[in-house]
Amino acid sequence: MSKRTPIATAVGLLILGASMTAQAQEAAPEQVIVTGIRASLQQSLNQKRNSDSLVEVITAEDVGKMPDKNVADSLQRLPGVSVAAAGGGEGSFGENDRVALRGTPFGLTLTTLNGHSVSSGDWFADNIVGGGRSVSFSLFPSELIGRVTVHKGSQADLLEGGAEGVVDIETRKPLDFKKQFNAQFSIGGVNSSNSGKTDPQINALVAWKNDTNTLGVLVQGFHEKRTLSRVGQENQIWYDNVEAGSPIAKAIPGAAGARASYLGGTAWFEQKRTRNGGLIDVQLKPSNDLTLDLTAFHSHLDAPNINHNFMQSVGRFLSSGSLATNYPASAITGTVSNGALTQLNGTVPANCTACATMSSAVQEEFARPVAESQSRFVNLDAKWRVSDVLTLNGKLGTTKGLGNTVSGALGVWMPYTGGGYVINGVASPIIYNTPGADKFSIGGNQATPYTYGSHVTANDKETYGQVDGTLKTEWAAVHSVQFGGRIADHKRDLTSIGINALPGLDSVANLPMSGLTSFPSAFNDLGANGAGYWTFSQDAVNGWLSKYGNYSGELKQSEFSIKEPTQSAYVMANFSTESLSGNFGVRVVHTTEEVNRYEIGPSGSFEPKRYSNSYLDFLPSANFRLDISKELVGRFSTSRTMARPELGMMAGVDLRDVQGTGNVGNPDLRPIRANNFDIGLEWYFAPKSMLSAGAFYSALDGYVTYGKSTATFYNQLQKKNTVYETSTPLNTTAEVKGLEFAYVQDLSKGFGVNANYTYTLGAETGKAQGSACGSLTSSDCTLIGTSKNAYNVGAFYEQGKFSARLTYSWRSGFLNGTSRNSAAFQAPIGTLSASVAYQINDNYSITLDGKDLNNPLVRSIIHTPGVMDLPGSLYKNGRQVYLALHGKY
Repeated sequence: MSKRTPIATAVGLLILGASMTAQAQEAAPEQVIVTGIRASLQQSLNQKRNSDSLVEVITAEDVGKMPDKNVADSLQRLPGVSVAAAGGGEGSFGENDRVALRGTPFGLTLTTLNGHSVSSGDWFADNIVGGGRSVSFSLFPSELIGRVTVHKGSQADLLEGGAEGVVDIETRKPLDFKKQFNAQFSIGGVNSSNSGKTDPQINALVAWKNDTNTLGVLVQGFHEKRTLSRVGQENQIWYDNVEAGSPIAKAIPGAAGARASYLGGTAWFEQKRTRNGGLIDVQLKPSNDLTLDLTAFHSHLDAPNINHNFMQSVGRFLSSGSLATNYPASAITGTVSNGALTQLNGTVPANCTACATMSSAVQEEFARPVAESQSRFVNLDAKWRVSDVLTLNGKLGTTKGLGNTVSGALGVWMPYTGGGYVINGVASPIIYNTPGADKFSIGGNQATPYTYGSHVTANDKETYGQVDGTLKTEWAAVHSVQFGGRIADHKRDLTSIGINALPGLDSVANLPMSGLTSFPSAFNDLGANGAGYWTFSQDAVNGWLSKYGNYSGELKQSEFSIKEPTQSAYVMANFSTESLSGNFGVRVVHTTEEVNRYEIGPSGSFEPKRYSNSYLDFLPSANFRLDISKELVGRFSTSRTMARPELGMMAGVDLRDVQGTGNVGNPDLRPIRANNFDIGLEWYFAPKSMLSAGAFYSALDGYVTYGKSTATFYNQLQKKNTVYETSTPLNTTAEVKGLEFAYVQDLSKGFGVNANYTYTLGAETGKAQGSACGSLTSSDCTLIGTSKNAYNVGAFYEQGKFSARLTYSWRSGFLNGTSRNSAAFQAPIGTLSASVAYQINDNYSITLDGKDLNNPLVRSIIHTPGVMDLPGSLYKNGRQVYLALHGKY
């Protein structure tokens, strides 16, 4: 299909519409307002009905009636919007963190704040290294929201960078308040069921304006804490093939080449999250024709944590042809099923010389005493009405993001005591049998403690300026023309410093034995082994690391810097006739990418290397709204959009030293360009009620997949350069298509219901060499992030001083990522939330909110061609209950 065909069709529709009677009103964006309040339901539907472009909107009033603790929590109930509680494969932390549109990776959705770019950071090292584009919504509390607009389609005046759409978070403005002085606060607490702790949640806002409405000041602040205790099982750490000639291969018929669990087991994650920050907004109107708006925002998430990981290693030693050469085959039993070793048991035979250098398990306490992320910006908006027909708008600002993590492990191998495991399918935890797991011991593979880790810091910064204009015309159909230009300079750099062992670290006598503790009983709720296993406390591990480890010496192979200057300009015409309205235009964008990183040179040391690429994009778009009848509205839009590749994908290096694997960036990645089509129909069949249906299609050129290769890097554990099996991002083609349905109805007497459903099909269409889709024997073209089915259902009641709402959100499984020869799929998941509120009087109300009330199991599935699917990770974060007193004056 020609890229110009949809635009040509759009212009044809415009010419047809020009013969109709012109309207004077200005086209407004489409808004699907999900308020959950009867009093605002009709207004919300009117805004949707009168809009032109394809968007969804959530207002501050919506958030006030739901247990939403950040912006992503609110967005998850919109059709076509998917969320995840983590930025990658690290599992869930009980709070939605990433947002994507139409079942695509997070990096294809651009997030802006008040229409301008916003930098953010991550506290998890893998996301610090590999990310950079997608925003961490953990930094944006729900109280920040004035309105959130989700642009599913595109138009020329929107900032480029979202191939599948743009999420714009709009804060509240002091001159928009009706009263001259406003004060709002919320004081409460959150109880997390797994940790058993109750932590404070405090928010406040003060807004003032003068009596002439020419000067306004708004100050907002937040302090929110939460104690997280996540019980889990991490089996995906290391699955590998049984080697020929190994003890298992000799003992179990057909076991050679079968997939076995090398390292996997119990994982207990503890974290204390503190989110602090605020926003200041000053608006000034020196005259009726000029408005200035200065906004400053800062949010900091402090999230120190520890992952207690008790990993069984029986499979690793008995599957190797070299680690247990004299181990008798008669001491091993097991079962092979569909290419996997599903049952394994090894005993401790008499006079076992091999057992002295073997271990049944290893305990790694991976602590992050410093784990923080940050987002901040300063932005100046100006609006100048030059004349009755010309208005100019401008933005000038800078935004910065920070991701900073200091990590270190306390590792202890235990002696070989026998043991094994049983795999009972992908939906159940693996049952590990590790004799002696409840008592501290050290020995076997290594008789001394060890460490590894790093100090990783990423700084992200963008400085920008833009000018936009709106010119009213006297033309019959085109009532106004918008135009503008923007320049920006984006920079990102990453530094990595390794941990070094000081004298005494490898001494058993220096282990923090006074900090011995055990895994919690909540593992019984997970249905997995672990309750009562020995471990060290977080404070004990942090104290040991601070005394016997230090951070020095750059890990140059992991460091990089990226410069990305961009320039863009656009023109867009807004039109309206008796029954047809909309806009059409084009945006032109020039981007330069300069990537500086270190690569291994002929001498074996890492040397700097520079890559530079530039590209020019023409991005046409058109949006149409047609009033078919009084009750029926039709919509159509088409656009060409683009997203720049994730910054970390171009330069980041993330290695697994034990397994000898990793992810390595590709500095020559091209941008992702999409041709998009949307069509929809809305039926307003009764007051405060609507039924809608829509279809969408997106063809992606430059979609990023992963291929396999090998590369040499420095191995921290082995203290030398070694060869790694790596996954490297590659450009290919893909497509996404689907259907969306939404329903809302006021049932009278205070009751109402709402529901939506999204059906999505996504697949790679290219056959990139080395990728899973390009495999000649077992091609898998699944698209990352695509859930075939997703739905939300809810009911609300509001009468007098009492209101309540119940919602359930569900999405089917989706591909979360690939590594080596395997792919990790996230299993289907549903979450139940509820909110109850009572209005005490005009000034005070009390709310009781429940989040994750069904204590959902977050699990992944490991898919390897030729092998049965195997259980990956399984996590439970517990339930969260919030109680708060709200006041307003």
